[in-house]
Amino acid sequence: MSDQQTSAEKVRLSEQEKKSNHIASEQKRRQAIRDGFDRLASSVPGMDGQGRSEAVVLSATIDHMENELERRKMLLAKAQANGLDTSKYMLDERNMTRARSSVGGDGTRS
Repeated sequence: MSDQQTSAEKVRLSEQEKKSNHIASEQKRRQAIRDGFDRLASSVPGMDGQGRSEAVVLSATIDHMENELERRKMLLAKAQANGLDTSKYMLDERNMTRARSSVGGDGTRS
C-alpha cells in the first residue's frame, strides 16, 4: 500500500473526539505536574503528606536548599580548617545568587 492510500484511508477525528483527546492530554500533563510536586515535596523536610499549593512547595524547597547550601559552606570551612583541600568542591557563587534572585519568596519566578 502506498503512502497516499494510507493517508486517504485515515479516518478524520470528529470535533468531539479532538476535544476529548485534548482534555485527556491536558489531564495527563496536569497529573505529571502534580506527581512532580509530590516527589519534590517528599524531598523537603516538613512537606511530606501536607496539603499544599505549588507556590508553598517551591518556597519551602528554596528555603531548604538555602539551608543545605549554608550547611555545606560550614562543612567546607571545617574541612579547610583541618587542612583539607576543598577546591574541587567549590561552587560558583554568582550562579547561585542569580538563581535565588529569579524566584520570589512566594515561589514564583520573576
